[in-house]
Amino acid sequence: MLPSRPSAKQWGLLFFLSLTAHVFAGPPEVHHFLTTYCNDCHGAEKQKGDRRFDQLALPVSKVDTLIEIKDILDQINLAEMPPKKSKQPSSDELKAFIEQANQALTQGREKLASTGGSTVLRRLNRHEYLNTIGDLFSLNMAAFDPTTKFPRDQSAEYMENLGDVLQTSGYLLDQYLDAADAVVEKAFAQQKPVKEQAWHFTKNFRSNLKRKEKDYNNAHLLVEECMDSDKHTAGFGVIEDFVDGVPADGFYEVKVLVKAMNREHPYDPKWFGTDPREPFRLGIVPGDSKAGPLDLPQPQQPMLAEVALDDGDAKWITMKIWLDAGHTPRFVFPNGPDDARGTWFRIADQHKDLWDQFMDEDDKQKGKLGIVAARQITLHVHKHPHIRIHELKIRGPIAETWPPASQQAVLGKEAFQPEKMHERLQAFADQAYRRKATEDEMKRLMAVADKRMQQGHSPLDGFKAALKTALCSPGFVYLSQESQDGSNKLSSNALASRLSYFLWSTMPDAELMNHDLTKPEVLLAQTRRMLQDKRSNAFVAGFLDSWLNLRNLGGMPPDRGEFEEYYSKGFQEAFKTETRMFMRDLIDRDASIVNFLDSDYSFLNQPLATHYELGELGDPAKAHEFRKVSFKTDKRGGLLGMGSVLTITANGIDTSPVTRGVFLLENILGTPPPPPPDDVPAIDPDVRGAKSIRELLSKHRESPNCYGCHQKIDPLGFALENFDAIGDWRPRIDKTKIDSSGELPSGEKFEDVSGLKKILVQRKDLFARMLTDRLLTYACGRRMEALDEATIERIVAGLPMKQYGLRSLIEAVVTSEPFLSR
Repeated sequence: MLPSRPSAKQWGLLFFLSLTAHVFAGPPEVHHFLTTYCNDCHGAEKQKGDRRFDQLALPVSKVDTLIEIKDILDQINLAEMPPKKSKQPSSDELKAFIEQANQALTQGREKLASTGGSTVLRRLNRHEYLNTIGDLFSLNMAAFDPTTKFPRDQSAEYMENLGDVLQTSGYLLDQYLDAADAVVEKAFAQQKPVKEQAWHFTKNFRSNLKRKEKDYNNAHLLVEECMDSDKHTAGFGVIEDFVDGVPADGFYEVKVLVKAMNREHPYDPKWFGTDPREPFRLGIVPGDSKAGPLDLPQPQQPMLAEVALDDGDAKWITMKIWLDAGHTPRFVFPNGPDDARGTWFRIADQHKDLWDQFMDEDDKQKGKLGIVAARQITLHVHKHPHIRIHELKIRGPIAETWPPASQQAVLGKEAFQPEKMHERLQAFADQAYRRKATEDEMKRLMAVADKRMQQGHSPLDGFKAALKTALCSPGFVYLSQESQDGSNKLSSNALASRLSYFLWSTMPDAELMNHDLTKPEVLLAQTRRMLQDKRSNAFVAGFLDSWLNLRNLGGMPPDRGEFEEYYSKGFQEAFKTETRMFMRDLIDRDASIVNFLDSDYSFLNQPLATHYELGELGDPAKAHEFRKVSFKTDKRGGLLGMGSVLTITANGIDTSPVTRGVFLLENILGTPPPPPPDDVPAIDPDVRGAKSIRELLSKHRESPNCYGCHQKIDPLGFALENFDAIGDWRPRIDKTKIDSSGELPSGEKFEDVSGLKKILVQRKDLFARMLTDRLLTYACGRRMEALDEATIERIVAGLPMKQYGLRSLIEAVVTSEPFLSR
């Protein structure tokens, strides 16, 4: 009969002892534990998971040994090792081993402290570069991206800010030159105030079918579907006589005489995929004819303005938007139908008596109604939902300041003065380099300006050449590792950069640079100030991208045939917004990180609430607005019920318990499985004859090489099987009821995702350790090593006194040794 296993409370006590033990009983007891309970699977003859412990040498003298000891403790604390079917140690044996192993870790870390744990010099990634350029020059970056030709930033473990993987190639250096040229020329494009102009449009509103409509003679600008429809037939209202756009950067007033047409209509609502109770919304996005056709989606098309339209007669609506030179406003229908082309044909099928009137000769010869005729019949019948613009007025650029903000950021409120070139360059370089530029650096910048002028160019051209040089210099591109008095500690300026790129993803502001951050109380006060600033939303987005890989959401696009609502309802952005607002709320309230594992609320708009089967949230006019929503059931709370996580762990068509199980091991428990052995066969349902994914994986686990990892992976993935590839709840797959129950290697059982979340909450310290590791990695720009484990354990040990608050955890990271050190 197997010895009884410790209770959950005893496991917690043993884990606590592993953090606080200080008595080392000696290697014989460690040797006995490993020989008796570990070496059968991790010894000379067999090395499951590529782990071998029979040659483990204590006391610790190598980093590899530290890692091995930590792995052993992780598995014991998870109650996953020794496997439940193997011989079990007694509580006393477990306690003695954990004490000794922990003591070995402590001694080893102290002995090896000087051999690692330092941050690799790293450059700005693309996201940080864009933010910094925008702040340095006070440029509106919404539709301006000088980095489009930059190579994609390399990443590791979803992190795109790690110094050891962010390479700087010769090609990237060339792109830095081009980007610097584009940035500086844009900042100094206006050398005298641009005269305000006015434009008035009342006709030539042709459709993107590029054929003249008989019925309305292009007298109105129509928007008939959402931006992200499948065929992109009628989702962008383009001003045909304004394709070259505005003459200069600036704010423009756009007035439209607009009418919401047929919100209530006689057709089947399923044809359109819209909620007839919602007021229509009119939006404006920028369009650049040089970037591609204006009636199709473009890479840069942020929503510049959005308004709800009342029913009834046409009304004038006024919006103020920023447009870059050469950009034209395009009108969109954010909550519009999802397939205008399909509805035109459906409507035309109901009016075959009109076919002869609208079919052209080509249609008649083919004996088939064409798309132009179908649309014209639809417009003639005049009952389908769409937005109609009757008249347009544009005025601008509206002068707000002179010189422009981009030049004031570099020159102040005065115009460029050649005699002050050195002074202005010094101020710019100090800000760009996030420290005082050295005398040698200033000499090089001035030499560039002088050479330019010697070639016959103006002093302003020389000044701009020096600015471009500064933007390509190591001082700008790389983050400072400046030390404090020659020690391993970062200087105040270097800390300002590290803190600012951690919490704002951009350069430090003047207040941060003017404080001595080497004083702990000052550093903590500035951290709190920065977290209260809206710029810290960049941290929320960036960290979630790096922890949960949300930047790749949509990287495996869901199948449009099965998941059309993912596109028509804007779920890709909505999923991100939900997760970001959830984390933002935890920071603002210093609420417990345990909410990531399970909670009774989230932040949703009406389309997401409908997707989550939560019913109506209230006023249909506010359907697009996100708000805090409480859950009546426990299947949705926490990350495991969010559409973002459930979509990123699917392949766009179906789901895999293995993929989702590995994701949870890596990003929730922090215990990633080893890669599968090379000789493991592929999972093939046709060959193996299994009737369900559960049976398939059960057969797969019959292989001794597969069992060890899949007994950890599969149960976690099965718990999420009720969620499809975009997180919709499904009780069945192909008429077969889904079994989402599972049993963890520890012997803990659950019936569904709700039960799994309860188990994860009991393991909150493991989650806290994983999250601390991820935060430190993101903050320091390097991966945490075995030598950093002591810091992580100290931070986690202090969390219960702070009720596991997320803001408290961030503050602990900022004041930790790795963050403060080079």
